[in-house]
This record gives sequence, C-alpha cells and structure tokens, in this order.
Amino acid sequence: MSLPLVVGVDGSEPSLRAVDWAADEAALRGAPLRVVYASLWERYEGAALAPEIGEPSGHVTAEDILGAAARRARRRHTDLSVTTAVVPEEPEYVLMRESRNATAVIVGHRGRSDLTELLLGSVSLTVATHAHCPVVVLRGSHDNRAAAGRHGRIAVGVAGDAPTAAVRFAQEEARRRGVPLEAVRAWRCPVHDTADHPLLAGHPERLHEERAVRELEAALRDTPPDVKVHRRTVEGPARRVLLAVSHEADLLVVGRRRPQHLGPHLGRVAHTVLHHSGCPVAVVPDLS
Repeated sequence: MSLPLVVGVDGSEPSLRAVDWAADEAALRGAPLRVVYASLWERYEGAALAPEIGEPSGHVTAEDILGAAARRARRRHTDLSVTTAVVPEEPEYVLMRESRNATAVIVGHRGRSDLTELLLGSVSLTVATHAHCPVVVLRGSHDNRAAAGRHGRIAVGVAGDAPTAAVRFAQEEARRRGVPLEAVRAWRCPVHDTADHPLLAGHPERLHEERAVRELEAALRDTPPDVKVHRRTVEGPARRVLLAVSHEADLLVVGRRRPQHLGPHLGRVAHTVLHHSGCPVAVVPDLS
C-alpha cells in the first residue's frame, strides 16, 4: 500500500481547507489520507475555530476537530481511506516525524490566529523547512482543487542545470492531473559583467539568457513524454518572477536545498513564495 498523505489540522478554517486539498490529492494518487491533530497546537495559534466545528472553543475536544476533518474529507471522496491521530506534542515536531513515512504533508498557511493572512504561520514555515518529504502549504485562492484547478497548469521554479526533486515532483503532478507544466528559469545580468567581460559588450544580457535556456533544457531532459511543458526564461529576481507566475497556476513547486552542516535551509526564494504566493506552494526537499 502506498504511503499516506498527511494533513495537519487544528480546527481552524485554513486547516480544514487543507483537508479539502489533501483529500483531492489523495484520491488523485489512490493513496490513503492521515489526519493529524497535535494537541498542543493552541499554544501557538490562538483560539479561533472554523464555524463547522460547531462548539465554543472551550468545549471542543481533539476528537471533535478530527471528526469534523474526517467527515469533510469523506464527503469529498466517499471511498477515500481516512485515518486520524491525536498526538500530545508540539505540532511542528509531530508533522516532521510524520513526514518520514508520508508521500507529502499538507498544511494550511496559518492556523487559529488573529494575525493577518498575509503572514505564514510558524508551524507551516518550520515544517516546510525541515520535513523529510514534500510539504504543500495552502496559499492563495482556496478553490484550487487537485483534480481541476482554475488555471489548469502546474508551475515549477527551475534553479539549476540538472534534474531536481522539485522538477520531478512537478512533472508527476502535471501528469496525474493531465495539465501542462510551466517550467520557469529566472535569470539576471550582473551590472559588472558589462564592464568586465569584453565579449558581452553591447548585449551583456544575451549570454546570461542563453545559459538560462541551456539550464532549463537540462533540467527538463527526462520529462515524461505524456507531459506537455511550456518553457519560460524570465529576466528578473527569482522571487519576483515566481510570485507573478503563482497567480496563474494551481500549484507552484519550488525546491529546498540539500542539508548543509548547519542543517536544512529553506532559501530566500522558497521563503518568499510561502509568504506571498497566489496559489498553493509545494516545497520539495532535495535529499540526494
């Protein structure tokens, strides 16, 4: 049996929207869904519960929250295998541990908090930084569904000159959904190149763009034949380029750097899109 998709819930509306997305994705993959509630979550996220929980927050139990989440998932897909778990620990540690035996972890962009929705919750950010599997953070318009998104495309930010885990993940997501993959390579022309490199005189940007094209082609060379790919090289900071792309995609996929001697590192690009993306974001660790 395939590994489950794990979704973290805390009773907030964003976490129940994450259940919707996770249920759609699990059905698309033919995978079971595991709904996890960390009972110490309220220490981090305040007390605002989703209306459908149906009780004042002081009277709601962990079982109430899990029951509402499981019912919501089964309403979307009646034949979906759904299991639940209550774990009396801090949520980020629970979800990081769950990620060792999961296909992916799905979380809302923030939990029970009165802070602005433009900010990413600390739990979501921590899990995206340290998980052992891909993490999907539900940002942007929440009517995005795994099977039939509004835009009909998956986007991936290509950061290097070789295939990466993020590219492979995006290719598989596009293939499962039967939609095109938009592969984007941002590039920039450093100002000093114009003066320091005689071959660049007159058109300093040309060689940088050509290199970006080559790197993009190298990253996509193993794309499955049944995946249609739109290739884009765009001049500008990767963070700005990918944020623009996120408003025209149903899922934006970015990579997370290999662990260094200081531990896992999210990177500025992934950090920015997690906070401001216009669509859900998948952060895929490159653990090779």
